[in-house]
Amino acid sequence: MATIHLVLQGKGGVGKSLAASLLTQHHLNCEIVTICFDTDPVNKTFAGYKTYTVKIIDILKDGNMNEREFDRLIELLTNAPENSAVIIDNGASTFIPLCAYIKENDVVAYLEGLGHKVMFHSIVTGGQAIVDTMNGLEALVKNFPETPVTVWKNEFFGKVEMNGKTFEETNLYNENIHRIHAIITLEEMRKETFGRDFGQMLKLRLTFAEALADPSFSIMSRQRLTILWKRINEQIQKANL
Repeated sequence: MATIHLVLQGKGGVGKSLAASLLTQHHLNCEIVTICFDTDPVNKTFAGYKTYTVKIIDILKDGNMNEREFDRLIELLTNAPENSAVIIDNGASTFIPLCAYIKENDVVAYLEGLGHKVMFHSIVTGGQAIVDTMNGLEALVKNFPETPVTVWKNEFFGKVEMNGKTFEETNLYNENIHRIHAIITLEEMRKETFGRDFGQMLKLRLTFAEALADPSFSIMSRQRLTILWKRINEQIQKANL
């Protein structure tokens, strides 16, 4: 049946929508039917990509969490086409309630019982957000011990290192190594060249393919974006996502 990818992290602004977008681009390039949802009640970044036709799930009503919208989302997942990929970008503000809903209603087991495959994706970053993002990842592996997690190391804010240890040297990684399906690294970029081109592409909510076809990007900008996409796509392909 379908593979359902849930991008979950309790810290905002760390690259959840970016991971969702990269996953979507990979599956579309592989000519896989791809269905996208944005459940972020604050920043609907993923839905800003017009190419994906993202379905918005409004999970806030009058300032309160509307769990009936979670119900509607699960019903939509139930009917996902065979061999399709479903990408769900969830906001930081709804990380705790959505995880609680998934656990309380035994959603993963229900979807797996229908033949679907469920995978979580969590972002960890360097810099000041490393503690918060590591805590978010830890919450996932503790609350859902049977569900595989792909970790996205986002080096935009610096190398993912804590107390002199790389992510792979931390207790969190080594105690849960059997749970981690794959690690995808979004490498630190030279800000004047690769970083500037990548940032402009994200600002315009363009896919790599769209940016490469856009004459407003210079020849060398497009060359650098080609290199970046090759590096990222190879990692996703190797991870068998």
